[in-house]
Amino acid sequence: MTQARQRIKELEVMVSDVKVEAPDTVTLSLFTGNDKLNYEPGNFLTISPQQFPALERWVDYLQDLKGRKEPARAYSLASSPDEKYIAITVKEERYTSGATPYPPLLSPILALRTPPGTRMVVTGFTGPYKLTDEIRSQNEEIVHICAGSGIVPSFSIIKYDLRVNEKLKHTLVYSNKKHEDIIFDEDFAQLEREFPDRLKVIHTLTREEDPTAFGEGIRKGRISQSLLKEAIGNPDNKAVFVCGPDHLPWQKKAAKEKNETLPPSFLQSALDYLGELGVQKDKITKESYG
Repeated sequence: MTQARQRIKELEVMVSDVKVEAPDTVTLSLFTGNDKLNYEPGNFLTISPQQFPALERWVDYLQDLKGRKEPARAYSLASSPDEKYIAITVKEERYTSGATPYPPLLSPILALRTPPGTRMVVTGFTGPYKLTDEIRSQNEEIVHICAGSGIVPSFSIIKYDLRVNEKLKHTLVYSNKKHEDIIFDEDFAQLEREFPDRLKVIHTLTREEDPTAFGEGIRKGRISQSLLKEAIGNPDNKAVFVCGPDHLPWQKKAAKEKNETLPPSFLQSALDYLGELGVQKDKITKESYG
């Protein structure tokens, strides 16, 4: 039986609340009025930059420079269907001279200059990063491997499944630079307290200099094969969700033109480790961002 295609619709929303998650990251709660919302945990919505008057000159400039229309930007939903609001979590993208081809357009506005009361149009909801009934029925545990803002869709999936369904366990391995960069830190701590038999969270920090920041649930360094082996154990009856940064097409093109090899991205490193640990490709759901 073919699953019915989800209808994509435009919604006029108003920002009802802004929650600071990290120094460069906020969660925007969006009031939708009486619109009926049908979405799945892990879905995303898109936002067109053309609708913001403050970005008009930047949009025109970048479109002239690129010779094409600026596309809408996609943001994963931090909320879940059992909640009375929708929310997105936005991390400010940075411009790095010599490394970033164009200045980020929309994320700095959303993350730093979007107060409550701001109105906008969003388009949703879609995305393949979701915990299907088939995955739930075939596995006893889901292992989530995330970095930075790649945690957002897994946050939606984890909290929804813990609250609405039964039995399925979740283990999260979550990488950030410093402790202050952890998104949803207290939310996950609360979920661990509520569901001690179904959720385990392992943080790993790559640039934290405070030795007191580390402990049983907070490790030092990057995600490694040994850490994933500890988290996954025997891969039988387990599925894996991976979300984090990967190389963008322009980076791959530039490296190819210079005959250079890019260092492994977070996503590629995680996938390589999973292959070495015997996790089959059909047991992995992945999503990337750059």
